[in-house]
Amino acid sequence: MDGTTLETMRTELRGPVIGPDDPEYAQVRTIYNAMIDKRPSAVIRCHDTADVMAAVDFVRDHGLEVAVMGGGHSGPGLCLADDAVTIDLSPMRGVRVDPATQTAQVDGGAKLGDLDHASHAFGLATPAGIMSTTGVGGLTLGGGHGYLTRKYGLTIDNLVSADVVLADGSFATTNASENADLFWALRGGGGNFGIVTSFDFELHPVGTVGVGITLWPPDLFQDVLRWYRAFLPQAPDDLYGFFAALTVPPGPPFPEEIHGRKMCGVVWSSTGDPEALGTTLAAVGEAGPPAFHFTAPMPYPALQTMFDGLLPAGLQWYWRGAFFDRITDDAVDVHASFAESLPTDLSTMHLYPVDGAAGRVGPDETAWAYRDAVWSGVIAGIDPDPARAQALRQWAVSYWDALQPHSMGGGYVNFIGSGESQDRVRATYRGHYDRLAEIKQAYDPHNLFHANQNIEPAPAH
Repeated sequence: MDGTTLETMRTELRGPVIGPDDPEYAQVRTIYNAMIDKRPSAVIRCHDTADVMAAVDFVRDHGLEVAVMGGGHSGPGLCLADDAVTIDLSPMRGVRVDPATQTAQVDGGAKLGDLDHASHAFGLATPAGIMSTTGVGGLTLGGGHGYLTRKYGLTIDNLVSADVVLADGSFATTNASENADLFWALRGGGGNFGIVTSFDFELHPVGTVGVGITLWPPDLFQDVLRWYRAFLPQAPDDLYGFFAALTVPPGPPFPEEIHGRKMCGVVWSSTGDPEALGTTLAAVGEAGPPAFHFTAPMPYPALQTMFDGLLPAGLQWYWRGAFFDRITDDAVDVHASFAESLPTDLSTMHLYPVDGAAGRVGPDETAWAYRDAVWSGVIAGIDPDPARAQALRQWAVSYWDALQPHSMGGGYVNFIGSGESQDRVRATYRGHYDRLAEIKQAYDPHNLFHANQNIEPAPAH
């Protein structure tokens, strides 16, 4: 972008426009994943929907490339692109809760912590992630799962309406009765169809939850994973637990004698009686004697922030994901093998349950195409040292390659890593891809919004 265009942009737009020569530039191009080092031509900091509409009109009319930033938590860094304009919604973080209707209106730049803080004041919550620093927008548009998913479904199952700025700069409200085709596509189709400036969510009574962490030594890894694959799917929807391969972090609640040891474990939560979780989890010993077991009642926002300090912004990340409807014995062996070779202390693998309420939604009701999945798995290479970036990527890709024969073929769109092919996007949407491409043609025929896990517009009829 030449200097004249940048100055014109500053004149025509209300929000701050930050270019490469501005002192704030380094800050606004820094996102959660420090492995991403992209240099946009400008960052437009939007303060309201009118800013977003004006920004879309400007970049389209001037033939500029565009990316969209919500919470800045995109693993492959899709909220930035070299020499493109980033439309940054991060100043738009308002949340308004209506306790009478048990709904929340959430601005497009809000983070999960903003939503949790506002809704918890009324003893309410909606399923969304496991870290408060994640952006609401990107998580929701990809489908969204978290601690409440077995009880209350995916994040998109609790989305009742959205306000969207379209590629032509116009504004649309979308829900089950207005622009219903767009509403269907937004629920899992990512950022392909427009910029969502506001989400309306259904909330549920969630105040204090039961929280547990169980860790086992590495020699029990295969026994524990076989026990877990049988135990959790038959458990009541109130119980959630994600399985992890990890290195025990130093600090509470873990005793010093297990700090730095490779282990496997489950992080539990329960929307039932929080005091009863210990009884519910009496079965953990069936997998073998735990090295650590802890349960306690906890306010829901405290659960959501439990890993924020362990995984702050500024680390190197590379991740890959896959869906599983079963965990075969061969897959157990693959997991055990790669768990032994975690490349760094922060690197991990998680298996997130997406059954229960999420699995009872019809396969064609939303763009999310894997209602028959039981787990959404992610392999994440993580470390603060940029020199280890290639090792993180190599471990994650090798692990993912070894698991693919045991997966369902596709994976959670938000867990697609950088460098993956367009075939991975198609696999993520299964038979829904062609319908999504038709909706893309209707709302963004020139693919203005392509800095994402892109669904290309179907050919015009």
